[in-house]
Amino acid sequence: MLTELVELPGGSFRMGSTSFYPEEAPIHTATVPPFAIERHPVTNAQFAEFVCATGYVTVAERPLDPSLYPGVAEADLLPGALVFRQTTGPVNLRDWRQWWGWAPGACWKRPSGPGSDVVGKAEHPVVQIAYPDAAAYAQWAGRRLPSEAEWEFAARAGATSVYAWGDEATPDGELMANTWQGRFPYLNVGASGWFGTSPVGHFPPNGFGLVDMIGNVWEWTTTRYSAHHAISGSCCPPAAVSERPDPAVNQTLKGGSHLCAPEYCHRYRPAARSSQSQDTSTTHIGFRCVTS
Repeated sequence: MLTELVELPGGSFRMGSTSFYPEEAPIHTATVPPFAIERHPVTNAQFAEFVCATGYVTVAERPLDPSLYPGVAEADLLPGALVFRQTTGPVNLRDWRQWWGWAPGACWKRPSGPGSDVVGKAEHPVVQIAYPDAAAYAQWAGRRLPSEAEWEFAARAGATSVYAWGDEATPDGELMANTWQGRFPYLNVGASGWFGTSPVGHFPPNGFGLVDMIGNVWEWTTTRYSAHHAISGSCCPPAAVSERPDPAVNQTLKGGSHLCAPEYCHRYRPAARSSQSQDTSTTHIGFRCVTS
């Protein structure tokens, strides 16, 4: 069953930020037409339904094309994905390889590699989804992926504050989203008892009634990533996505994830953005769809 759509009126809003990371600048006025967005990220159960109906094979499950990875030994070109591994103590936060590792066999059904599964996580957001995988699901569902401007408009829900819920990360001590609790990447005390992803809707909705726009998993958008906002006169979805991902092309991710922490990734804010190559699947990236 597809996710319920929430109709949004569209309009103009101030997009971006100059208070945190340079890629969020400049602050500018963006305008989006009316659209509808899924209330929550696509879940494991929903993605399983798509795979069952179509036989779709995700990027993480496909043999790798040596021509796309020059210099990499053929023996290392095994299907798989990136998996987060909690460290045993403090590490250099400038070196992401301290906590990310390539796991042959990792995919949406086995998000942490062989021996893992999604049993009991039907209502958690699906992860280990590359950009073409998200686009393929959206096409099957008769929907599409959002642009960055559409996504931020939906996440803000009319708010102009730092966070979607105000200027305090935890108003009155309430945890508003699934983000890292403790010291990244070695001490995690859990977000309301959850380690890793949490069921969609576990944390409070925003002003539009949307859940998990912030935290839980990063979400793909159709906007090509640039070091700063590339300001144009309109917000339009790009052309259809190829099933063959281009590792040289980065898309913009939005929303932050359960791995975001103040000392490392203070990106659990509507204005925050990050880049990821089209072929990359990880344990903290998912997606949701929209319609025009």
